Amino acid sequence: MLKNRKKEVFMFKLGIIGTGSISHEFIKAAHSTSDYQLAAVYSRTLASAERFVQNYENTAVYTEMLEFLSSDIDVVYIASPNSLHFKHAKVAILARKHVIVEKPAVSRPKEWRELVKLADEHQVYLFEAARNYHEQAFDTISDFLKDKTVLGANFTYAKYSSKMQALLAGEQPNVFSAKFSGGALMDLGVYPVYAAIRLFGHPRFARYSAQQLANTIDLNGAGCLIYPDFQVQIQAGKNINSNLPAEIYTDQGTLTLDGIEFISSAIFQGLDGQEEVLPIQRASHTMLEEAQAFARVLKGGQDATYEKWLDAAAAVHESLFAMRKDAGIRFEVDDD
Repeated sequence: MLKNRKKEVFMFKLGIIGTGSISHEFIKAAHSTSDYQLAAVYSRTLASAERFVQNYENTAVYTEMLEFLSSDIDVVYIASPNSLHFKHAKVAILARKHVIVEKPAVSRPKEWRELVKLADEHQVYLFEAARNYHEQAFDTISDFLKDKTVLGANFTYAKYSSKMQALLAGEQPNVFSAKFSGGALMDLGVYPVYAAIRLFGHPRFARYSAQQLANTIDLNGAGCLIYPDFQVQIQAGKNINSNLPAEIYTDQGTLTLDGIEFISSAIFQGLDGQEEVLPIQRASHTMLEEAQAFARVLKGGQDATYEKWLDAAAAVHESLFAMRKDAGIRFEVDDD
């Protein structure tokens, strides 16, 4: 299917849509790979774009999307509000640019399917920037679990939002807005869902119950991914902090991870109480491994890996959509 995509062997000229802090972090990770060079930034306002690029050299700024996409950039990183991801990714693909779109890439599974189809038709690559999926730690964990029977898991990611005070003051930040497809599940729950699908494959069913605002957007919630022989408990929150580790239960003991969004330690305690420390190597930057992974695929020869990523992303968005429906979370795009 991807045989006509040409291999890229040069440093990729990077364009940015979205001038928030996460874009700075991706640029830092991308530059550290020596595979990318920031070349252009798009923002709706010139002041925002110029403020964003003040610490970067040789970077063009644009306030017109078509002019931005007509420049000589090779790949676009999209970190606009969630509900705009689909529109921005679509127009970039139509301009024949490779696309890296920050998680959650879309609000609904049908949007992901459309983007995948368009990317294939226009012979460009489409990546969802779900950083934990690309951590080498998951390879180590998967290999360790091969001779064990998984009996269940508990994955939590809850972090008090910097936007909570604005919400409590009566404002409606994008991360808590139905217009912008916000909420705990989409912003943070995507990490444990990605982790589960990375380790265990596609679940049969997905459930979710949440503490919600009047606009149905979730502040925190608990869910479950149901597999044929076990369940993965999922918890996400933006109005609470959690220090819970992640746990994977097996017939031989319990594997404890220090987190699910950026793993730096994994300790297995057998049924006899003996402990084994897995050799986890933590990257120097949280987004480094995904930036490296995308570059390897862009350079060519890894189409099987790329197809696996597309399939995993599809499963994640099917699960998130099912969980949203179960909790009664509605976005404005659902009315389209």
